[in-house]
Amino acid sequence: MAKLMDYDRALELFEPVLGFEVHIELSTKTKMFSDAPNYFGGEPNTNITPVDLGLPGSLPVVNGQAVRYAISLGLALGCSIAPTSRFARKNYFYPDLAKNYQISQSDEPIAFAGSVEVELPNGRMFTVPIERAHMEEDAGKLTHVGGATGRIQGAEYSLVDYNRAGVPLVEIVTDIIYGAEADAPELAKAYVSTIRDIVVGLGISEARMERGNLRCDANISLRRRTPEGEPPAPLGTRTETKNVNSLRSVERAIRYEIQRQAAILDDGGTITQETRHWHEDTGQTSAGRPKSDADDYRYFPEPDLLPVVPSAELIEELRAALPEAPAIRRRRLKAEWNFTDLEFQDLTNSGLVNEVIETVAAGAAPAAARKWWTGEIARTANAQGVDATTLVTPLQVAQLVALVDAGTLTDRLARQVLEGVIAGEGTPQQVVDARGLAVVSDDGALIAAIDEALQSQPDVLAKIRDGKVQAAGAVIGAVMKAMKGQADAARVRELVLERATALPE
Repeated sequence: MAKLMDYDRALELFEPVLGFEVHIELSTKTKMFSDAPNYFGGEPNTNITPVDLGLPGSLPVVNGQAVRYAISLGLALGCSIAPTSRFARKNYFYPDLAKNYQISQSDEPIAFAGSVEVELPNGRMFTVPIERAHMEEDAGKLTHVGGATGRIQGAEYSLVDYNRAGVPLVEIVTDIIYGAEADAPELAKAYVSTIRDIVVGLGISEARMERGNLRCDANISLRRRTPEGEPPAPLGTRTETKNVNSLRSVERAIRYEIQRQAAILDDGGTITQETRHWHEDTGQTSAGRPKSDADDYRYFPEPDLLPVVPSAELIEELRAALPEAPAIRRRRLKAEWNFTDLEFQDLTNSGLVNEVIETVAAGAAPAAARKWWTGEIARTANAQGVDATTLVTPLQVAQLVALVDAGTLTDRLARQVLEGVIAGEGTPQQVVDARGLAVVSDDGALIAAIDEALQSQPDVLAKIRDGKVQAAGAVIGAVMKAMKGQADAARVRELVLERATALPE
């Protein structure tokens, strides 16, 4: 196990210097350079064409929709759009790209020189500089069989699925990020969350990290602090933690690397420039391969593709269609919904802002929509290890809230209805009808249950008559049990107090 330095001590000795490469899979109908279908979950090696397999004589054709998406993303990142950009071949051994090179962009990206405003959990606003956003194709997927860890080390053999090979990607590369200091881990998480909000708002990607639609390579180095008045020390050697696939993991990986590198440097060691793998189960990184510099990839212009030359009219059309920036939208929604800073921050951290927006649009009150998405739905999703958005739709949540507002359901009953909806039993109303879960609104039935409970607990009845109304809790509990939870506790309480005086002594 690697030696770690206390986080606060590490920050006393070193300045963290960050950089992020975020890969976004675009939700086009077909792949980047072929007409193979682009969707998640197909049987292995079914979404492929000769182009995806690199067969001799097959030639790539650029996906026009992917180019439009890339320009929209570049504009949303505050980037300049290149009047002309070119694809290039990136050469190194790709076992999951059959042609053994990747079509990417090198020194002529589609978008460059932008910035993104990020809000941290403590309310601090931080501007992340964007160096570039470029188009490329994704690689396939390797499954390593026979090992204990699921990685290639120790595996008996590997299976390759080319369905993902050629899926359109935009890679967003930040410039060097200084000044994060103690907020470095939180900045990493907030930045990736902001990128996700942007691409979802643009409608260009599902950005589901658990599916690999959005992946982050997190770069971190430490620069030793120098006494005040002296020139800054040179930048340290960086590591790159690859393909981190959750917001929580991005934050944890940065914190871990700061502590690991600080311990090595403080002991007089050196940092190896390498890729590293994040292990969610242990909360640690492990060494991957020595990290290549750009020269090692032997980029050269892709001879089978013409340069991309977007018209000024197209760029302005896409600029006019941009949605609100995430930071501006958050401030507007917080004011409109009258949420406290903590309430809105919790919602933002959950990644469910868009779901709450759609639920409110379907008729639910903002507070109720937030409560259900960040409460019961999020807890169920965490327990099942799935994304909350896969369990229910915003319309279903709004329908559930409407039943509670109408008095048809209590919160307790609503949770049972939610279970039925998640289980695929139908709409909230259909689950209520099928399970018989509506609140009992017949006062006659309630009074009968209350009278029975009072007569079976004469000591409690006497206390209530003596003005000790808190004693009514025992009767209310008995009535709720008799009604199988299908009663409004507030109405039961009113009737208990009424019947306590109405019953003969």
